[in-house]
Amino acid sequence: MTGKTGRSPFDHVETVSADAFRDIMERLGPWMPDTDNVPPVALAVSGGGDSMALAMLASTWRKHLVAFIVDHGLRPEFEQEAATAMETLLHLGIPVTRLAVKSLPYGSGLADRARKARYAELIAACRQVGAVDLLVAHQADDQVETVAMRRERGSGTGLSGMAAITELADIRIVRPLLGYSRETLRHTLRHAGLQWCDDPSNQNEQAERVRVRKHLDCPEKNALWQLATQAAVSRTAYEDTMAVDLVQAGCHISCGWVVLGSALPSPETLAALVRCIGGRDYAPSLESIREICLNEKQATVGGARLIRRKSEGERPDQWLLVREAATIQDALPADDGALWDRRFRLRCKRPLPNGCFIGAAGTGIRRPERQGLPAVVTGTLPALWKDGERMCVPHLGLYADEAFRDVSFDFVPPSPVTAANRWMNIYLTSTPLPCMDQ
Repeated sequence: MTGKTGRSPFDHVETVSADAFRDIMERLGPWMPDTDNVPPVALAVSGGGDSMALAMLASTWRKHLVAFIVDHGLRPEFEQEAATAMETLLHLGIPVTRLAVKSLPYGSGLADRARKARYAELIAACRQVGAVDLLVAHQADDQVETVAMRRERGSGTGLSGMAAITELADIRIVRPLLGYSRETLRHTLRHAGLQWCDDPSNQNEQAERVRVRKHLDCPEKNALWQLATQAAVSRTAYEDTMAVDLVQAGCHISCGWVVLGSALPSPETLAALVRCIGGRDYAPSLESIREICLNEKQATVGGARLIRRKSEGERPDQWLLVREAATIQDALPADDGALWDRRFRLRCKRPLPNGCFIGAAGTGIRRPERQGLPAVVTGTLPALWKDGERMCVPHLGLYADEAFRDVSFDFVPPSPVTAANRWMNIYLTSTPLPCMDQ
């Protein structure tokens, strides 16, 4: 968690300085250069005290920013609130775009549905401007409220609360204000002479978060803060252990498949790898993975296949983890930005010919064209098809027509193996694939 984790943010009220904010952002990097020729860093702004404090502090950190305000269409007074927020943002030198949720899905849990719709609009807007970082204004009060709700539900790892960085398919959601209380952020705005608007729905006790908020006193907040801090330390240590395990096991994570080496990694690491390669939100049960590791047997689990390939001569056999072909997504229209199989996002600089589809490369790729990769790997790579003909497999450098030379696919699974792994995988899409024995 960011901020001053050594002491509770609820024991004092302070002014967040520009230097303190810059220190936090440096720890949450790396960041793209602060120049106009690269995509901006995006801000989610509601007009409330937290997001206005975020915008003010961000304006002291860098110039190349863009703010997005989302209108859910639920409150008529939002018109004036949005106008006030936009005026302040422009005063701070931050370009702002207003987004609208077209319609909220029917059903219970309005707050949750509104949140999902809001993030969908924000992420779409980030992709439109090329932003890969979205700053949101969750703070310490939000953190302890989240932990309190998760504790009530019996969550385990969730007791670490919100992470400072959450990785989505191709966007980082960054929370730099988790170490500061709601009152500290408002004190910071008062010190800067800036105003904000309070959303009256934040007082509606029909929402679980509001009920929890109103029943948390300072001692309870301090206790929850310490609980979240300890859980976050444990989670970080777990990720560090997994990263070491990946290196020691000789794992090479490529674009949708993994060379595991001559020995399997720990069950915990293998489960995380299966979740990543299978394109799943959740890992398979550790019990099933432990049995696989114990017996060292080939298996199909969680949308992935664990295969042992024999090597020639005295070289040890190698384990591979590849996508299970039988569960790969069917073909879908090839539009720029389309996500196929929950793992690959299409990028094309020019419009594609009509009738193109994204699908698995499949069989029939000649051995010399596979770049030393086994057919079980190349068959699951993304390809473009038209009229039943395979037009390109970018990962193999195969193009049936020059019109497809600008096509590429980012590997963006919903769950990276570790926090740092996803961004490494994005850059791997532009590097040569590792060669293997036939």
